[in-house]
Amino acid sequence: MSKPFTDAVVRLDFYVSHTLGLSRKEAKMLIGKGHISVNDVPVKKANHSVQQTDVIHCRDELLAWPREKYFLLNKPAGYVCATEDGEHPVVLDLIASHEQKDLRVVGRLDMDTTGFLLLSTDGQWLHRITSPKSDCPKRYRVWTAEAVSDAALAELEQGVQLKSEDGLTKPAKAERIASNEILLTISEGKYHQVKRMLAATGNKVERLHREAIAGVALGDLEEGQYRSLTEQEVALF
Repeated sequence: MSKPFTDAVVRLDFYVSHTLGLSRKEAKMLIGKGHISVNDVPVKKANHSVQQTDVIHCRDELLAWPREKYFLLNKPAGYVCATEDGEHPVVLDLIASHEQKDLRVVGRLDMDTTGFLLLSTDGQWLHRITSPKSDCPKRYRVWTAEAVSDAALAELEQGVQLKSEDGLTKPAKAERIASNEILLTISEGKYHQVKRMLAATGNKVERLHREAIAGVALGDLEEGQYRSLTEQEVALF
């Protein structure tokens, strides 16, 4: 799993703030008071350079070199996929406060959409997943206002024409679970794509839940809960 400072030389205050989840101001105060030592030598300069081979202590606690964070969250309805919002609760509120620093949301789910959501500190990984070239399969459970016909399933699988879009959507996989419930797997990430795809077949999405991305599924992860991805799961994206 990648690390944010691998093979890098960084300022001591930058290192301390990321390692201990502090603000840069708090890190500088800690350093200034002589609580940080590098290779058993107390250092009071915030701009002191450190690298991965250095042994760094805060008082008597050995500090580890920071690692990137990769979380899978089962998003409940009513939460906004953002790090802050003036009107609504945000998904970051569901993450432990000491884990929140530098986390960003991978893609978006509407406020009323539930399910599979990724958060990470790894910018390159985030970009790779959200890039139009990623062709990353996403599986949704969709509940609709009207029964989904065989013809509509065929349309979804062949690709539909979205309003204000050129060309058809990429072929999808559509499976009926009940008359008003389907599993839909798509590999694109257009704005409100699933809702717009069902609208193109003359139907309306009543409820939407994302179950899996790229072979990683929510499994028994409860709503509102999150877990770290394994190294093998990170590599799938």
